[in-house]
Amino acid sequence: MEQVIAGYYENNAGKLRRMVDRILLKFGKLSEWDLDEFYSLANEVFADVIERHDGTRNFDAFLYSCLFNRIKTELTRMNREKRRADRLAVSIDTCIDEEENITLGDIIAGDFVIEREVLEKGEEGYSRRTRLYLSRLSKMQKDVLCMRADGYSSDEIRKELRISKKQYADCRAAIHSYRNISALL
Repeated sequence: MEQVIAGYYENNAGKLRRMVDRILLKFGKLSEWDLDEFYSLANEVFADVIERHDGTRNFDAFLYSCLFNRIKTELTRMNREKRRADRLAVSIDTCIDEEENITLGDIIAGDFVIEREVLEKGEEGYSRRTRLYLSRLSKMQKDVLCMRADGYSSDEIRKELRISKKQYADCRAAIHSYRNISALL
């Protein structure tokens, strides 16, 4: 059994990581943070499989099936949490006063603005995560992001970019979507 353990953990657990990567390919692309979480999960599963393996089945096949089931369960749990959060989410651009065009974002205290946070360093100073975030946005979404960071109002942005309220709302939704901002986390 020591030989099996050594085989899986040589070269920074390369064999175990490759097995996890093969399984995750079946479920789609994940962030680097998620990958680290699944590698940690694989270590737990590996330790459990070492204890439970009775020699009647091929060790590699047994480990693969246990990893597959555990990863599938974890992805289901993660997706359930995201859906639960999405149901409770309210856009910061939700209009609360139609006459004065006031949004929730206008009345929330604080000076943190994702647009300013992302763009304040200039392109050469971007972190890898910021570059990944920006690569997920369309040109129009980046334009809206830059103009928001410069302090333009939603009306000024729509007028300058010649876009409808719906297009603007779609851009803001993409800028703040979990899928995109997860690159920053």
